Amino acid sequence: MTKSIANSLKTFGRSFLLCGLCGWCMEILFTALHSLRRRDLRLTGNTSLWMFPIYGSACLLAPFKRLFEHLHISRPRRGLFYMAMIFTVEYLSGRLLWKHGLCPWDYGKSRFHIHRIIRLDYAPWWFLAGLFFEKILP
Repeated sequence: MTKSIANSLKTFGRSFLLCGLCGWCMEILFTALHSLRRRDLRLTGNTSLWMFPIYGSACLLAPFKRLFEHLHISRPRRGLFYMAMIFTVEYLSGRLLWKHGLCPWDYGKSRFHIHRIIRLDYAPWWFLAGLFFEKILP
């Protein structure tokens, strides 16, 4: 294996781990703060082990980040693209997990859900998450 490929794999692995860990932390923080709406001051956050590879897959945004920098694409357009990609990954991974009875989330109670797997009212959060992942990717 050439040094270039080895370095690329090392960078990919580090990016995958970083995105997975940051995603987990964001989810725990988001679910903990969501408990405030229920007036639960314990602020208990939660996630699932299944979420780590899903969040880790945000490392696949790195080539797009480099392309967007080269093309001078505006931040709002980048955010919209990342949001669409995150929705796509969330939907596809959710469908796969749901098929096997393993999906850790169910958005069926939201009026903005699609097949109980994604919530369109989360679009602003995914927009911001995409821009955050862009910042931490090499």
